[in-house]
Amino acid sequence: MSLTRLHHLRAEIRRHDRLYYVEARPEIGDADYDALYRELEALERAHPEWLTPDSPTQRVGGAPLSAFKQVRHNPAMMSLDKTHSRVDLIDFDAFLRRQLPGEVWDYVVEPKIDGVAFSLLYENGAITRSATRGNGEVGDDITANVKTIRSIPLSLTEAPELLEVRGEVYMTRTGFAELNRREEEAGREPFMNPRNAAAGSLKQLDPREVARRPLDAVIYAAGSVKGATFTTHGGMLKQFADWGFKTPPWQRLCVDIHAVLAAIDELEAQRHSFPFEIDGAVVKVNRRDLYPLLGSTAKSPRWARAFKYEPERAETRIWKITVQVGRTGVLTPVAELEPVLLAGSEIARATLHNADEIARKDIRVGDRVWVVKAGDVIPAIESVLTEKRDGTETVFAMPSACPECGGAAARIGDEVAHRCTNPACPAQRVGRLEHFASRDALDIRAVGGKVAEALVAQEWVKDPLDLFALTLQQLEDFRIGDGTAGTRKFGKNAQTALEALEAARTLTLDRWLFATGIPNVGVTVAEQIASAHKRFSELPDSPTLTAVLRLNELYDLAAAVNPRSTLNRPKDDAEREERQTRFNRICGEIGVLGDDLVAAGVATKTPATALPTQYSCVIKTEAAKAVLNFFASAYGKRYLERLLALGIDPHAKPKASAAADAPLAGVTFVLTGTLSLPRGDYAAKIKAAGGIVQEAVSKNTRYLVAGAEAGAAKITKARSLGTEILDEAGLLALLSGTPARTPEAKRPSPKPSSKTTATTPFQQQELF
Repeated sequence: MSLTRLHHLRAEIRRHDRLYYVEARPEIGDADYDALYRELEALERAHPEWLTPDSPTQRVGGAPLSAFKQVRHNPAMMSLDKTHSRVDLIDFDAFLRRQLPGEVWDYVVEPKIDGVAFSLLYENGAITRSATRGNGEVGDDITANVKTIRSIPLSLTEAPELLEVRGEVYMTRTGFAELNRREEEAGREPFMNPRNAAAGSLKQLDPREVARRPLDAVIYAAGSVKGATFTTHGGMLKQFADWGFKTPPWQRLCVDIHAVLAAIDELEAQRHSFPFEIDGAVVKVNRRDLYPLLGSTAKSPRWARAFKYEPERAETRIWKITVQVGRTGVLTPVAELEPVLLAGSEIARATLHNADEIARKDIRVGDRVWVVKAGDVIPAIESVLTEKRDGTETVFAMPSACPECGGAAARIGDEVAHRCTNPACPAQRVGRLEHFASRDALDIRAVGGKVAEALVAQEWVKDPLDLFALTLQQLEDFRIGDGTAGTRKFGKNAQTALEALEAARTLTLDRWLFATGIPNVGVTVAEQIASAHKRFSELPDSPTLTAVLRLNELYDLAAAVNPRSTLNRPKDDAEREERQTRFNRICGEIGVLGDDLVAAGVATKTPATALPTQYSCVIKTEAAKAVLNFFASAYGKRYLERLLALGIDPHAKPKASAAADAPLAGVTFVLTGTLSLPRGDYAAKIKAAGGIVQEAVSKNTRYLVAGAEAGAAKITKARSLGTEILDEAGLLALLSGTPARTPEAKRPSPKPSSKTTATTPFQQQELF
């Protein structure tokens, strides 16, 4: 009898959750609902053997997480191409008609919700995983946090064997206002906007804290599906709703692009009536059987577009211009505004970027200005109302001294930015420390913004490398929060930080180079530079970086003395002969340096018209100069000395060597469409086997590997050039050393019948 009652209670609570959170038509009051919930809790306490993960009582359970696990999306979570132009939408429609001659379709228009993209995976009807979009290929596992959102069902009835759905986690405007009220009452800094609040909530390590946040979610897409098919996008959304998901509350089925434009206008007129913020409309082809034929680019599907509304604007006054200092010493002017309500929030500040931007727009203190929200999020000055000037306005000049430390501030070289030249500047210290500890750098968990500010303010850390001198006891006693003394202990986070610091000692050269925070050296550039060096200590005297700079100088010299120049012709035969001699000598040095850079793997050479050989360097001149200048500076020298004293001299990643007789030595590939592994993984396998992976099909491409939803343009170009087209099985055969069968290429994803049932997780996909 008790077990029957338990099943009844769970079913009733799930039904009432759906009525309240999804359909907004509750049947019972809070007191009655609470009585059902308490009865269920009592039964589960009396019979713990009956407790299951999908019970309504398990939405918040377990201890706080120490960190988020990584989840690889399969297929990738793609983003949509965006436009602000109705003409672009008409061109989009024309493009589709060229790609699909003779086909007829309609469109679905939905609101573009300004939230956080996420995915949900159900296996045999039970939720097993949820993840953030991340970089599209890899995201964070947020399953415990997403389970706290009551509009998300923990289990599905009559669901397919495998179902991945995708959507947006958001925070309503009223929920956001209430959350900020609580934050301010508790003495904490309020959130900037609902999207930031939602993103910050999902990154909480304690699900119990997430449960206190007013989060909601809407589902609008499918990822991997096994055991179900969806003929149309509209039909898919209806099925989602039948399963208990909250779907876009406003949808329009449009027979043609003109109806789409009308629907976009209708939605814009209602944009502020929704309980959540929207920043545009999403236009999708309704017929899903056309998706494989249209395919996708590297980042976006070809069958959908996001239309972004023009940001609203409001008039206000600049009463002051202040200056902020970033981690690299860049001084950023900020307009302090008379507060004005814009797109649902109060705006009191807007970045002015740099002195050139201020001069270009002729912005002065005291000006009346139009302020907009770029992307409906970031406040910006659109223009000055010069006709309202009364003569009291004053011209702003960037300070010659840093507002944080008083050190000299100036423009360096041809940079547009002013910089503080004092490396010990407190503002720079905080920024460098945050960057040093960030995920793409050394991933020192628990050392974020507030912690970095407190470490610098209390002089625990003057330089990022000071972190390695801190002990467990020091960190446990360290206090963070408002004020120089802090309000709460770092506590258990101390062990997490120390473990991350120990792991950082063995990270590779590219990670350490990026973490060092040298201007013009991002993640990709750090990888490129690291690939040409064995260890960190080689960088100050790097012959490779010196050669990159010298090569650039030689090209300028060669252009200046070229005797065949039409812009600078020799005056007579004597000058022509003298310049030819110098030109030949310069070309010889270019050849030697260029070949060295090719051997180092950071340059390629091609025939050129002005020079015997043209070398193209992967490492750009600005990055090479920045690295050499850094290590030549007093701070850079101290930094390297301290790093070596700590016993840290990061090594480069081991290079994958491929022998001349490797299966794919010198063979060029282009990958397109969806494969059973992410394209990056297959690219790594091809390179390990000696092959070369290109972005676009060219006459040098040997194979085009076409997966599901392959791009029609690449298929067409490959056929026109005679490039062989392989499926995934053919690629695997090549990787194993077996000659691939290359039959006459055909569309990789045949048009499915509406009666077909998907047999793999990749047959029915919506890739964003």
